[in-house]
Formats: sequence, structure tokens, C-alpha cells
Amino acid sequence: MPLALLSVSDKTGLLPFAQALVKEHGYKLLSTGGTSKMLRDAGLPVTDVSEHTGFPEIMEGRVKTLHPKVHGGLLCRRDSHEHLDEAKKHGIELIDLVVVNLYPFEATVAKPNCSFEDAIENIDIGGPSMLRSAAKNHASVSVVTDPADYERVLAAMKDSAALSELRRELALKVFQRTSAYDAAIANYLESQTQPGAGNVLGLPSRYTSTLPIAQRLRYGENPHQQAALYGSFHEAFEQLQGKELSYNNILDITAATYLIGEFERPTICILKHTNPCGVASADTLLEAWHKAFETDKQAPFGGIIVANRTVDKGLAEAIAEIFSEVIIAPEFDADALAIFGKKKNLRLMRAKVGLRADTLREVRAVIGGVLIQDRDQKPVNPREFKVVTKRQPTADEMTALLFGWRVVRHVKSNAIVYAGKERTLSVGAGQMSRIDSSRIAVWKAGEAKLSLTGSAIASDAFFPFPDGLLAAADAGATCAIQPGGSVKDPEVIAAADARGMAMVFTGMRHFKH
Repeated sequence: MPLALLSVSDKTGLLPFAQALVKEHGYKLLSTGGTSKMLRDAGLPVTDVSEHTGFPEIMEGRVKTLHPKVHGGLLCRRDSHEHLDEAKKHGIELIDLVVVNLYPFEATVAKPNCSFEDAIENIDIGGPSMLRSAAKNHASVSVVTDPADYERVLAAMKDSAALSELRRELALKVFQRTSAYDAAIANYLESQTQPGAGNVLGLPSRYTSTLPIAQRLRYGENPHQQAALYGSFHEAFEQLQGKELSYNNILDITAATYLIGEFERPTICILKHTNPCGVASADTLLEAWHKAFETDKQAPFGGIIVANRTVDKGLAEAIAEIFSEVIIAPEFDADALAIFGKKKNLRLMRAKVGLRADTLREVRAVIGGVLIQDRDQKPVNPREFKVVTKRQPTADEMTALLFGWRVVRHVKSNAIVYAGKERTLSVGAGQMSRIDSSRIAVWKAGEAKLSLTGSAIASDAFFPFPDGLLAAADAGATCAIQPGGSVKDPEVIAAADARGMAMVFTGMRHFKH
């Protein structure tokens, strides 16, 4: 009779699987602890591992399956007379199937009240050892770590060729799972280490990522590039309609989520290629939409729209007048869904966990490795700002300055934003020269027929010379916000004073490459 060893933390689907093993395929069952009790209570014949090995569980269950009669039964090569003779000599019965999933370490440490001691006790030792032994010998042993595979295993048992092929796939899943499990433990232990004691300023001393594939994409940024999405993106968003998400859609959705998270009031953000091309807050989303769209009526074509409140009929009718790739919101009412439903390719994304992105670190590929940095998400705190000009900004100017400053850190450098009270007036992005960004923004405001008189200008980095500030003054800006820190700061301040401008230094740069 073939022998199966079943020992699981997640017992989902195990009982019908075990019943099929016994009744349809003639397996004998070995088990431990709670799994053994569940099988026995269901009337299945089961032998405890301690009885099988002749050695009791010891040290509060820390040692129960680490025994030659377990690992010899798993690792014995069926095509080796020497192995088989040794197994017979030592009374080792061959184990043909292992079903193991691991102590829930990741779920344990995710709990806010998890103690270090609880985390350590949830490090599984016997489970990974059995999985690895079985997976190494997958030519003869079937190994299951995912309940989703139970039905596939039962079906494959009827065809030896299919079972052999499936065993190799299941072995791969084992090593993917155990590597992710070990990485989770290592990352947790390092998180408990004080900065400077083996890690660098709180960053990991070794970067490990074992994210599962979430979606195979049609292609990457361009059709000739392969791409896939990994991780838990779909836990944050639900796609309600539209074509499959593309690589670029996902980048844009991420950028939109980061940007909208800056605002509490009803706000609309319109983005294109991850850059904001119109942002506004107002008492209603519809009013915010009109102000945001006025910033640039050309760029939003084929863009991304995000709202931080429920999208209703009035807003949906307004948005539907232009072609959009993706619309994101916490909710869409029934009327809005009906309106957007007429546009079959339009992707509607419901933010399942709100629109406050909590990603703490950013990872980017470089030649030979990756760059890791904290995300630029420090809250805007006007009390840390310094007015450096003779004239103080008015209340309305300060409102515009703060709005522009929240937007500009989401614009590719060199970045310039002209803002009014709770709205963008124009955006200049991604130029090699800061004054060119300003000139482009002025030109775009002219195209949109928006006056920059009385506007606030926000710059992601310091003005290296007075020319950029003077160009803004010539366009009608009356105040500016920038990090400061240039050797030419005194000249820039003097130029602002000469034009009667108010200028605020934030002491914080917002480069975005």
C-alpha cells in the first residue's frame, strides 16, 4: 500500500483529499498533531508519526518529524538497490506522497500585537525539511504544499506520465514556497535589528524578493517587450470593466494613487505617462473635474483619471465626453457604471482599500542590481517652511503655494507647476532645463487660455539662477515655493524682492527621475 504523510496548518480541503487517497487509491496515512486528530475524528485510519518512527514528539512538538524513518522514506531513490537495501535494513518504509503547508509565519508577524517570541515559535522547521526532501526526490514522491493542487494530484494519479510531469511542477512550487518563507523570516529578523547593527540606515543588508506572479501582461512598455505583474496589486484594486490592464496602465494607476493621496478635500487628478496634467480640489468632484480639465484639454486624451470620492452620474457624464484609458475611484454609483458601461474598453478600477498608498520603499532595476529608496511621502508641514523675501505671502497665495507643492513632487524633473487656489493652472515636466519647464508651462497655459496673473509657482528643486524665477514673474506669478539651497539663493531672493514677489523655501527637494 502506498504511504502518504499529511501534516498541515491550513486544513482547507484536506479531508475530502485524504478520503479520496484512502478510498480510491488505497493509501495508508501518516500524520501529526491536529491533522491526525481531524482525520481520525472523520473515521479515517491514520498512524501518528511518533508511532511510525518509534520516537515520541519532544520539546513541545519542536521535534517530531526530524527522523530517519521520515526523511529516509522520502529521500530513498527507488532506482538504487543500495538505497533500497539500506531502507529495508533499517526498517524504513517508503513514503510516496507528502502534504505539508507551513506554520503561518507571515500572517503571525503581520499582526500588530505580535511579540518577538510568538514570531520565533511560528518558524516552521520540520515542514520545510519534509517539503525539501520530498521535492528533491520528486522523481518518486509527490509533494503538495498548496491546497489548490489537491484535485490535480488526484486526477494525475490515474496516469503515470501525467503524474510524473506534475511532480516536477509541484517540486518547483515547493522551492518557491520555502524560499519565500525563508525570505519572510530573514526580513522580519532584520526588521527587528537596530539600524547600524548589520543593516544600513534601516535598509536591508540583503535584498530578497519572492513575489508571486499576479498577471501575465500582453507586453511591456512596447509590444516587443515581455512583461508580467508580481505581488499583491490586485488586493488593492478591483477591475470593474474594460480591457486587460497593460504595463503602462499599472504604472499610471500607481502614480495616480500616490498623487491623489496628497489630498483630503474632493479632488480630481488627471495624469498622462505618470505626470499630472491637471489637478483640482473643490466642494464637489464635478467642480474639481472642470478645474482640473481646464488645465490642459489636450493631454488628458487617453489618460488616467482618479477621484477620491464616489463617482456619480454628473461626473461620469462629464468625464465620458473624452477618451480615457483608466478611471479610478473608491466607488462608482449605479448611474456612473451604466454610463461608463457603454465604453467597453474603458478600464474602471475600484480602490478596494482606499487611495492612501502605503508603499514604504521603491525598487528600481539598474545594471547589475537594484536601487532601493524610501518613497517620497513626507507630509507637507508649512511650519517647517521659511519665507525668505521681504513680502509675506497672502493667505490665498499660501493656499496656492501649498497646493502646487503637493503636486510638483509627483511631476518628473525638472518640474514646474503653476497653481491657483486649490487647482493647477499649468505643468511643465521632464525638461533638461528648469527654465524650459517654466516656458513650456507658460505656453500650455496660453493654449488653455488660463491666466497666470496672480499665480503661484512651485519648483521641485532650487532655481540655480534668477532667470527661472524672473520668467515666472513675467508670466504673472506673484509668489514662489522652492527648496532653496543654491549658491545663487541671495541673487534669486533679490530678484523676487525686486519684483515684489513672496517666496518660500521648504528645505526639501523633490527630484523625480
